[in-house]
Amino acid sequence: MDLTDRVRAYWDQDAATYDDAPDHGAASPSERAAWNAALRRLLPPPPSRVLDAGAGTGFLSLACGRLGHRVTALDLSSAMLARLRAAADGEGLAVEVVEAEAQSPPPGPFDAVIERHLLWTLPDPGAALAAWRAVAPTGRLVLFEGLWGRADPVEHLRQQTREGVRRLRGEPDHHHDHYDPAVVAALPLAGGTHPDRLIELVEEAGWGPARLERLRDIEWAQLLRMPPSARLLGVAPRFAVVAGRT
Repeated sequence: MDLTDRVRAYWDQDAATYDDAPDHGAASPSERAAWNAALRRLLPPPPSRVLDAGAGTGFLSLACGRLGHRVTALDLSSAMLARLRAAADGEGLAVEVVEAEAQSPPPGPFDAVIERHLLWTLPDPGAALAAWRAVAPTGRLVLFEGLWGRADPVEHLRQQTREGVRRLRGEPDHHHDHYDPAVVAALPLAGGTHPDRLIELVEEAGWGPARLERLRDIEWAQLLRMPPSARLLGVAPRFAVVAGRT
């Protein structure tokens, strides 16, 4: 089984419980509203044609569809996409679904390409960013990312503390399992990525000058639905890297 097959198998298995983790969606009305505000602010006006790369169970795809965008959801996991299809059908949203790797997007052209926490699990993030530019040559790129892992020593310490508290509280993990160490070793961003590196990758892929925006409203809304003891430790900083058409 090659690397792609191993990654696909992991997410196929994770699909059944992926949406159970509050951080994988918008677990409160405030979070949904904060995400809607971010999408309205960062995407071109609807009805733009939007490619959601690494769409998973469809959090961003569904949110964009509700805002009136024409969405194509791209993912390599058939199980994840099946859950997305069911959710879209349940809401009466017309979301096109494409099962393929991130670096093999449909031809477009797209007005915008978006992703959320995908780049860490790609064997060649730069190639994927360049492929997305090719199918959105005059479009906009919006990366929804967070500062986690070993990208920053202070945030890494805070993350370890939050994980320790989560385990003490008996709360389940965010995924059914962890990646095999051999898979992690093959993924250049698997340990977490500093915004500086993401900006470099975006600009090297031909998207032009990138812009950085801290998503404080989403962080605040996430804090509001957490128990007081967890709120004291804060949440991982969220940010967007934006490039392309202004």
